[in-house]
Amino acid sequence: MSKKKSHLNKTLVEKILDKAKIAYKPYAFSTHQEGDVQQLNSDHAGIAEHKIYKTLVFTGHTTGPVVAVIPLDTQVDWKKLSKVSGNKKVGLVPLKDLMKTSGYEHGANTPIGIHETHNYPIFVSDMAETEAEIIVSAGKIGRSVGVNPSDLVNFLSSKFADITE
Repeated sequence: MSKKKSHLNKTLVEKILDKAKIAYKPYAFSTHQEGDVQQLNSDHAGIAEHKIYKTLVFTGHTTGPVVAVIPLDTQVDWKKLSKVSGNKKVGLVPLKDLMKTSGYEHGANTPIGIHETHNYPIFVSDMAETEAEIIVSAGKIGRSVGVNPSDLVNFLSSKFADITE
């Protein structure tokens, strides 16, 4: 019974990783409402912010949508992301257009789910290369998965890139 119940509780991202035979560790983080969006609480269950990665969706003036996956405690260097993605300029997708563009609400964007439904270029911060595990969203607010960064990049047909300030 518990096996069936845990299967029902899996997110689509976890099911995608299972199907691809990619090892992961599920995480749950507490959240709070901040304005119009849900946000992770700042304690992150004692996990260092540089191991938790956020997924940001940009629009490139040449390529269209571009996805950046960076540590929570860093910021995207827009010029570096523009250059590596083949754009002259990039800008964040407006919050009102995020669901239409990525398929996920703010706080639940996941490179795994975006890769499954869209053919957007995805760039993972090269800071992840030195980590044994990074934590990315599982496609639901407060739910995440820990994965090996190289396995993630290979699955996403992505690449590591210097995209942070």
